Formats: sequence, C-alpha cells, structure tokens
Amino acid sequence: MKTILGLLLLSLAGCAVAPPGGVTPVSGFDLDRYLGKWYEIARLDHPFERGLSNISATYSLRDDGGVRVLNRGFNDRAGAWKEAEGRAYFTGDPTVGSLKVSFFGPLYGGYHIIALDKTDYYHVMISGPNRDYLWILARTRTLPRAVLDDLLKQAKALGFVTEQLIWVRQDRDDA
Repeated sequence: MKTILGLLLLSLAGCAVAPPGGVTPVSGFDLDRYLGKWYEIARLDHPFERGLSNISATYSLRDDGGVRVLNRGFNDRAGAWKEAEGRAYFTGDPTVGSLKVSFFGPLYGGYHIIALDKTDYYHVMISGPNRDYLWILARTRTLPRAVLDDLLKQAKALGFVTEQLIWVRQDRDDA
C-alpha cells in the first residue's frame, strides 16, 4: 500500500494547490476540532484505495507542528487491515483548510477541505489538486441522506463527476 501511495504522490509532486475554477478551501478552519477519527463515506476511484472497505483517517498533532495522518482500510481480498501513515502541513494560513500531505518522502499532494460542517465538525468534503480527487468523510459510518444530497450538489456544481463516486462499505469494527 505504501508503494502505491508513493507512486500516487510522485504524480502529485508539486500539486499542493486547490483545483482551479472556484474550488476554494474553507476559511475559519480549526485544526483542534478537526483532529480525531473520520470515516470515509465516498470517494472518486484511485488505485491506492482500490479493494479496500471500512476506510478511516485519523488525524493527530505531530511534534513538529504538522499533522499525523493514519489512513486505514480493510483489504477484502487479503482479509487483513492495511495502514499508511503520512504527515500534513498547512500550505499557508492555518485557519484556511488547505494542507499538503505526504505518505512517501518529500513528495506532497494537495488536501483541500472544500466543505465542512463548521458547527459540529461532523462531515467534510475534501479535494486533491484537481477534480480527479474527492472524498466525503464523516465522524460516523453513515450520513443522513439530506446531508449527502447537499454535499453531492456542491461537488457537482464545482465540476466533480459525482456519478463516479464509490460508496465505501463501513460494516466492520476496527481491529
């Protein structure tokens, strides 16, 4: 999994900016409220997550001021949990939800929070450096239909191909 993530990040090297054309990271971002565990609800397909279900991301502070990112998913074919640990840093003002993340060496890719429930930090939508990367995460394994519909409407308006989203199965307790 780390090799695949490394190859992905090679293709993203230097791509820590948000996609052009209206995709804007949220302002008023509070990292302390964002830390903790998030469940992946939906994503656009990429090889580094292919074959995985029950995907989660856990964020915690690093000693160097960055963010530790622990991505975890269940490989259904192998019948085993897979993990990848990375690190993230703000690309500018820490009250703007725009970070760069690396799972392999000095190569970073964009991580841009483009929608966020700022009241409860309950759900979030994240873009990579272009419209080929989109994730919907939540603090729980499911989201209400109305929330999903609103996020899908926002993503579609921003030019993401929402019809190609993969809905992540979340049916396994963490082990």
